[in-house]
Amino acid sequence: MLPSDLSRREWVKFAGLDLKAFDSGKSVHKKARVSKAGNRYIRSALYMPALSAKQHDPHLKAYFDYLMANGKKSLQSVCAVMRKLLHAIHGMLKHDKPFDNTCFYVITGIQRHKGCEKHAIQP
Repeated sequence: MLPSDLSRREWVKFAGLDLKAFDSGKSVHKKARVSKAGNRYIRSALYMPALSAKQHDPHLKAYFDYLMANGKKSLQSVCAVMRKLLHAIHGMLKHDKPFDNTCFYVITGIQRHKGCEKHAIQP
């Protein structure tokens, strides 16, 4: 469904999970929203796994809680988890490695793999 020669940012854009700014002149500066310009089937295929992951995966649950604590709304946080899952799928296919949930978010006291240093978010 997704072309393999695209970068992870292009995959996000292809799925419609990228942000779209709404600015017009000097007076209209609305918050950025999910563009939804991409493939709706990819977004719908990522929605339920994102809901399940935010409840059952400890790293994605910590990432979701981090976003909620920083003032994001629930649906914004779910879209961020969807985007994280899409990045993980891209990395798995590009580098031919199995799924590694420790790369999503650093939880204090839990060990992670060596390949995650530049991608994991620090709290």
